[in-house]
Amino acid sequence: MKTIRLWLLTLGVLLFFVTSATAQGTSPLILTLTADGTVAPAMKEYIRRGIQAAEQQDAEVLILQLNTPGGLISDMEAIVQDIRASRVPVVVYVTPRGGIAGSAGAFITIAGHASAMAPETAIGAASPISGDGTDIPETLERKQKEALRALVRSLTENRPAEAVAVAEEMVETARAISASEALQVGLVDFIADDLDTLIRQLNGFTVQMPTGPRTLQTSDARVQSLGMSFIEQLLDILVNPNIVFLLLGLGVQAILIEISSPGGWVAGFIGAVCLALGAYGLGILPVNWFGLLILLISFALFFLELKTPTYGGLTAAGIGTFIIGALVLFNSANVPDFFQVSVPLVVGVGIITGILFALLMGMALRAQFVPHAMGQETLTGQVGIAKSKIGPHGQVQLNSELWSADLAEGEKPIPAGEQVIVDKIDGLRLKVRRGSQPGGSNERKEQ
Repeated sequence: MKTIRLWLLTLGVLLFFVTSATAQGTSPLILTLTADGTVAPAMKEYIRRGIQAAEQQDAEVLILQLNTPGGLISDMEAIVQDIRASRVPVVVYVTPRGGIAGSAGAFITIAGHASAMAPETAIGAASPISGDGTDIPETLERKQKEALRALVRSLTENRPAEAVAVAEEMVETARAISASEALQVGLVDFIADDLDTLIRQLNGFTVQMPTGPRTLQTSDARVQSLGMSFIEQLLDILVNPNIVFLLLGLGVQAILIEISSPGGWVAGFIGAVCLALGAYGLGILPVNWFGLLILLISFALFFLELKTPTYGGLTAAGIGTFIIGALVLFNSANVPDFFQVSVPLVVGVGIITGILFALLMGMALRAQFVPHAMGQETLTGQVGIAKSKIGPHGQVQLNSELWSADLAEGEKPIPAGEQVIVDKIDGLRLKVRRGSQPGGSNERKEQ
């Protein structure tokens, strides 16, 4: 009986594991992405990779959790194209509370096969702006707005007429609406407190796919999250205006340190890498390029201080110019709020830069008063040995070198083997006097 019970127990365990594995293999898969930040190349590649992974794993649905103030139109258009071409339904969920699908994010939300918003979120403000954050010329603005309005009409053609009108106003007048308002006009399909609530709401919901209507089955689905890769995270960090500013400041300081004390390579290498990474961020962010010109002037002032010391005058001017340039570059009225850099960070980096250059200038000034460590000037006052009688000419061994020597003025002949002191240098000949210590007596004791 014990053997039978043991076999039954083993069989039960095997059946449990087999049933669990089978259930897991047949239950639908929900793949989730989290895109939080600027619509930029990193987000584009992340969403594209997520769609490919969902297709390869035959997922039931892909949920894109989105929170973005906006970004590049070109990347937004690529994301919209990828979503609309996906063989897996893509649901865009604006979250968390207080989040926004602003500007380019509004188009991404509307492009989803279904869309949802968390309470206290917003969507809209999709008017185009130029690369430096300013309003674009009237003709170009009209062209871009017409193109974007056409795109938003095509994305909302299956939604109520009021939703289409609101979407066009987001482009034309930069209108933004709340989650409840978006649901009321039919611009989104659900308001969900969290991801689990959204998954329950999606069960049985029908979406329009390129191949026709498809009813989602999300009951008892497995949820799997796909995060950003290391490269995608790095590229995403490089579009943070605070990080870009720090990279520019650090890069320039490292380059100037290399210029002030050439011969090494570490500071120059670090500076070049930081400037290259900062340049990538500047190419993505909307900035006021006049501020970059002011920053270049501040760096020129720092460089001049290193080459022609003014005892802090140019450094002070450089710090002030540096702070003004950074504020104009990132924090001018033309740059959107979400792309602006922290003012305390700008001031702090400016002060640190000033302290750094004050230390460099102090080192440079102290170096001017250090005695020469090389050259003929270092020989004066040193002690040598007369290798032959100096009377008045002869030879002296000094620091393992053999020098021609003459008697110093008023000095008596010096026999070979005695110690001598270098009085001065005349061309390539030493002027020496008798003695082993500077200032010692030149008189020989009478025997």
